Amino acid sequence: MANTQSLVTNRKSFVLQFIPVMLCFFAMGFVDLVGTASNYVQKDLGLSDTQANLFPSLVFFWFLIFSVPTGMLMNRIGRKKTVLISLVITAASLFIPVFGDSYTIMLVSFSLLGIGNAIMQTSLNPLVSNLISGDKLASTLTFGQFVKAIASFLAPILAAWGATTVFPTFGLGWRALFIIYAVISLLSISLLAATPIEEERPDKASGIGECLRLLGRPFIFLCFIGIMCHVGIDVGTNTTAPKIIMERLGLPLEEAGFATSIYFIFRTLGCFLGAFLLRVVSPKLFFAISVLMMLAGMVLLYAGASLMPLYVGIGLIGFGNSNIFSVVFSQALVYTPNEKNEVSGLMIMGLFGGTIFPLAMGYASDAVGQAGAVAVMTVGVIYLMYYTLKIKKI
Repeated sequence: MANTQSLVTNRKSFVLQFIPVMLCFFAMGFVDLVGTASNYVQKDLGLSDTQANLFPSLVFFWFLIFSVPTGMLMNRIGRKKTVLISLVITAASLFIPVFGDSYTIMLVSFSLLGIGNAIMQTSLNPLVSNLISGDKLASTLTFGQFVKAIASFLAPILAAWGATTVFPTFGLGWRALFIIYAVISLLSISLLAATPIEEERPDKASGIGECLRLLGRPFIFLCFIGIMCHVGIDVGTNTTAPKIIMERLGLPLEEAGFATSIYFIFRTLGCFLGAFLLRVVSPKLFFAISVLMMLAGMVLLYAGASLMPLYVGIGLIGFGNSNIFSVVFSQALVYTPNEKNEVSGLMIMGLFGGTIFPLAMGYASDAVGQAGAVAVMTVGVIYLMYYTLKIKKI
């Protein structure tokens, strides 16, 4: 009887911890609004593809700067407190566009959004490992990505709603999206701050040099490049899909922007299914199928000349890319169980791929059209095919 009561109490405690952590994953998804927002800013200010792609590139530039130091910060103050700091910065970044959508204001907003998200992704993923055992970590992180993807695919819908309904009368337009997500950020701060989570303490505080030296381990380096390719494809599709439809079919942004929702709908579905399938299917097989889906999607984006093939291609990329991060990240964490904070910082630094890919895609699309941007993303898919051969059994 006592054991039964203890089990019920433990389950209740786990749920009370799990819900605030998953709401933080939802807040993590706010970074994906950058693709939608950059398209609206490009339209409002008459920017070129290269200029507009600076926004997502700037957001993910901060992952290069802040990820490893965040791993050090976690060693000093703990993962939960670090996540709370990230949420405060995220909330601040989302309130800034209330004051306008000038180029400077949006640069500041996206910079803070990138800083907050870099800190959040570095600290939130290892925080989950305090709640979940190693063999279930990949599926749990995938469920977190499912929750994150909900925020991602809602972004273009909320932006279009704000641009075409009651919000223009308040002078906000598509920027109403930022206010809605800012309020949710404040809710996440309140719930997580009130949630007790027991964390293991590191044996020692590592330095930045010690963290970077982990890249000298071949498998960790492969994981790092894999994360770069994943986020490059993610941000690239998010930003480029509407442009492909506008270029080839002549649709306005408000209609073409639905392509971003298609991507995130299928990414959300993929995360949801992956949370269950990764418990029964080997990560290597699941990863291989996912990469092949992305490759097929790239072919359709490159050659598609009507709406349906383009939507199918976007959906395939979204579904295929949905579980790449979780598998790569969990592989890295399990490979180095005694250095989770440091490895987390390195893996999240790999999200710097979200800077490199959009810049390269912007130059390529300005030179030869959106097919050039698709070619850049395809390079990332080819690397992930190679990484599939290196996946280890957990």
